[in-house]
Amino acid sequence: MKISRRQILDLAAVVVALPAVSRIARAQGYPSRPITMIVPFPPGGGTDVIGRLLAERMRASLGQPVIIENVGGANGSIGVGRAARAASDGYTFTLGAWSTFVANGAIYTPTYDLLKDFEPVSLVASQPYLIVARKTMAAGDLKGLIAWLKENQDRASAGTQGVGGSSHIGGAFFQSATGTRFQFVPYRGGAPAIQDLVAGQIDLMVAALGDCLEQVRAGNTRAYAVTAAGRLAATPDVPTVDEAGLPGFYFSNWFAFWAPARSPKSNIARLNAAIVEALSDSRVRARLADLGQEIFPREQQTPEALGAFHKAEIERWWPIIKAAGIKAQ
Repeated sequence: MKISRRQILDLAAVVVALPAVSRIARAQGYPSRPITMIVPFPPGGGTDVIGRLLAERMRASLGQPVIIENVGGANGSIGVGRAARAASDGYTFTLGAWSTFVANGAIYTPTYDLLKDFEPVSLVASQPYLIVARKTMAAGDLKGLIAWLKENQDRASAGTQGVGGSSHIGGAFFQSATGTRFQFVPYRGGAPAIQDLVAGQIDLMVAALGDCLEQVRAGNTRAYAVTAAGRLAATPDVPTVDEAGLPGFYFSNWFAFWAPARSPKSNIARLNAAIVEALSDSRVRARLADLGQEIFPREQQTPEALGAFHKAEIERWWPIIKAAGIKAQ
């Protein structure tokens, strides 16, 4: 069979165009395979629970599984570093938090840039902390606790989930706001610290709700205030810091999603849409509320809103953390 010169030129044009067509098809077909969500903490913790809850709901929107990869260590820095080095193709993203995407930048010397090496995807929710003390604490309210601490300067002990962890920073923030001094006792996590608080081995803690909620509900610890402007549905009887006499002492650990820098904008938009849809699901919202999480308003669930919020949080908290002299050990 004889092929004309015109046919040869047409075939050559088709061959040249194939890579571009393939790239367009891949972009239009995103996601065409499972997506990995890096959770920078071990399984079973509060961040992991939130990640798995959202991953399951996002699967329905994306049409592909969202696989959790737990990468713990160095207060989340190792997992975040893994995410920073991942391929910028939209198939890896990470669930970060105030502790990993704000505090760690002031405490550690990370190998990545928290602002330049990631693409913001969406804010998720925030969780205020509770100021709690051992059940046998004589103080009946927050003002009484502060007075007791001033009478016992440097004698009281406060648990933390590790040096540089959010409860450590919250405790240092509390000292600065109240003019009190007490010793920090680091633990391997929030749960063992709360166990010692229940046992009376330590005096107080600025504790994550996920770590102390069950013990507060059971009456095994004294809860003096929630570090937010409004009371929480999960602890309706616990007053706010404004109500308890420490106005403006707001402190929370918020959660958000990021992808590696230079990930395709179209894929970021697809991930964002799946997250927004998950956060609008009534069952997801109910479960997050039960965990003490407050979902960010819809207008704050955009990549642009997260980018601006993230930058503002770094500008606010880095000077406070550095002034407190908190460093990783």
